[in-house]
Amino acid sequence: MATKLAAFHRNAWAKEPVLVVSFTIVGLAVILPSLSPYTKYASMINEITPYSYPVPLRDDGNMPDMPSHPQDSLGPSLEWLKKL
Repeated sequence: MATKLAAFHRNAWAKEPVLVVSFTIVGLAVILPSLSPYTKYASMINEITPYSYPVPLRDDGNMPDMPSHPQDSLGPSLEWLKKL
């Protein structure tokens, strides 16, 4: 199987080197982002970022259970990002 693959690659490189290079670049473009450490941090940031932001409320002093800021609630935080 490996010899057939090597023969195919050698033949394709001899006939159409531009296609071989372009398919190699496309293959690397698909595979390499999943190996990047930035993918991990991007997914962590996307998990924390809210999809819809709350409408600001006018605080009249009678809302003790309402946090003053969305990040003041007990949700996930971005402290790990500040420590990088």
